[in-house]
Amino acid sequence: MSDTNSAGANVDVVDILTSDHQDMIALIAQIRSASGDGARDLADTLIAEVMRHAVAEEMYVYPAVEDHVPNGKEEVEHDKKEHDEIVKLMKRLEKAEPAEPAFMELVNELEAQLSHHANDEETEQFPKLRLHIPWEKLVDLGEKVEKAKKLAPTRPHPSAPHSELFHKTLGPGVGMVDRILDKLKGRHTDS
Repeated sequence: MSDTNSAGANVDVVDILTSDHQDMIALIAQIRSASGDGARDLADTLIAEVMRHAVAEEMYVYPAVEDHVPNGKEEVEHDKKEHDEIVKLMKRLEKAEPAEPAFMELVNELEAQLSHHANDEETEQFPKLRLHIPWEKLVDLGEKVEKAKKLAPTRPHPSAPHSELFHKTLGPGVGMVDRILDKLKGRHTDS
């Protein structure tokens, strides 16, 4: 995954999150053309990237939506429900073996859910963010999102609360544990 903001400042949160969406869909295409351990590694990378993205959104972007976008609280509730469904699906994918037909069925289902969620954000929510939040604040949000993605959990935790408080207090610890487990199992993510 590329660190969108590493090329310099002045990249706003919308560009970062949109790039994340594109990277996720590209990973799904790679999973489809891989097999065995390669497909498993790519699926694990996808899961890690989706988790980082979702945690960063919930920590910083959703509070901004609630504060600045008309009907923002309702939009955020809808998005959090979609995140919960995606996390549950990823937990099932994490347990599936690439040789099983269920593996690719779960990849297809995940692609559909991610595409739907990304489309909602990119066509509805992101334009509202740019309309209602000053550009400098969007750049600041982008920097916070990039930092949060580095600390976020890399594995789905369906029973964990998706509240801002959880991610700011327990989330970094969970992320560290996940990355240690990833290293022990030989799964490499770009944290």
